[in-house]
Amino acid sequence: MVTYKEVRENEDIKTYIKMADATLESMKFTEHSFAHVVRCADVAGSILEKLGYDERTVELAQIAAYMHDIGNVVNRIDHAQSGAVMAFRLLDKMGMKAQDISRVVTAIGNHDEKTAYPVNEIAAALILADKSDVRRSRVRAEERATISTDIHDRVNYAVEKSKLALDDENKKFILYLTIDEKISLISEYFEIFLDRMMLCRKAAAFFEKGFEVNINGTRVM
Repeated sequence: MVTYKEVRENEDIKTYIKMADATLESMKFTEHSFAHVVRCADVAGSILEKLGYDERTVELAQIAAYMHDIGNVVNRIDHAQSGAVMAFRLLDKMGMKAQDISRVVTAIGNHDEKTAYPVNEIAAALILADKSDVRRSRVRAEERATISTDIHDRVNYAVEKSKLALDDENKKFILYLTIDEKISLISEYFEIFLDRMMLCRKAAAFFEKGFEVNINGTRVM
């Protein structure tokens, strides 16, 4: 079986992640490189592990999350679909079984909020991990001087802490955010991320859980 460790060590995949992020950097997007994809892999894997899924499913979620943004090397538009096709080629070349590849590419192809749907447990975990990754360190150093004029950079920069937690007792996922309201209004967070939060609600529902957003100690969704 092709492992998450092997995928992380694959130089071709590393190159595509780097180049995809370079493409987005030129377009003034927030960071989509190793910090983002490794965090997504950790969170997606942790979600499925806590929910009692088998070890291979957890590992496939980590692989899908690690590779989910490589399609940005082609174009930001339809990058989920481009990334799924690229992942198929790369994983097939590495010798991964068709059954495993199909689960990974389905998740990658269903992670962008414009076309996404939690079609399986891996896709649902990836959506929750990806859409909850909002944090100050995703704003590139060269963009921090213009946060007053760019709402995406401003909102991300205002987020001092971010954590997605599973509340088993109350059967819900909770995204805890600490936002510096001197930098960005809480309303601005929902202005740009409402679609993502609604998608997280669908992903949580796949697991028969609710989804809640808690900002600065107050439930806001």
